[in-house]
Amino acid sequence: MTRLIVATKNKGKVKEIKELLSGLDYQILSLEEAGVAIDVEENGQTFEENALIKARAIHQLMGGMVIADDSGIEIDFLNGAPGIYSARFLGDVSDIDRYEGVLALLEGIPEEYRTARFRCVVSLVSDEEALTFQGTMEGRIAHEPRGDNGFGYDPVFYVPELGMTVAEMDSDTKNRISHRGRAFRLLADKLRKRSGL
Repeated sequence: MTRLIVATKNKGKVKEIKELLSGLDYQILSLEEAGVAIDVEENGQTFEENALIKARAIHQLMGGMVIADDSGIEIDFLNGAPGIYSARFLGDVSDIDRYEGVLALLEGIPEEYRTARFRCVVSLVSDEEALTFQGTMEGRIAHEPRGDNGFGYDPVFYVPELGMTVAEMDSDTKNRISHRGRAFRLLADKLRKRSGL
């Protein structure tokens, strides 16, 4: 079985990625499971650059096939911020502090100006190629956090079509409509074709 290293230490993200790629004939390993303890500096200017920086760095160290993603939330009222800085928004603080910071910045802002999207770019780096796949999910910033299934900004990202935040969705629904789900489905299609499935 071919090893596929996921260049992240985020346990919530690893769990989600393993679900999204289940059924493929690959052994999916987190950095921890692969015995990698380095931190890769994400100094790109776009999600795509950051995803490739991470995957290339781990590939250079370990060889084989490596996937990495960079994702974040773009809030229109904040001119697309926090964007690529989503995980570092407001400094070294918890997920709760980050989304509460977003809610504070949007306090009193009417519904029509609370539009936002989650964006995800996944990179696949191997000896033969370096590819990227992108997915987005449109929604709005809720007025208060709701739900406890998920991580990051999920409790405050409201999807009007479903009438709930991402953190209120079950895993199947989230994986079906999320930015990460969409990007990883494109990656999974590529991996299936490679395996002749």
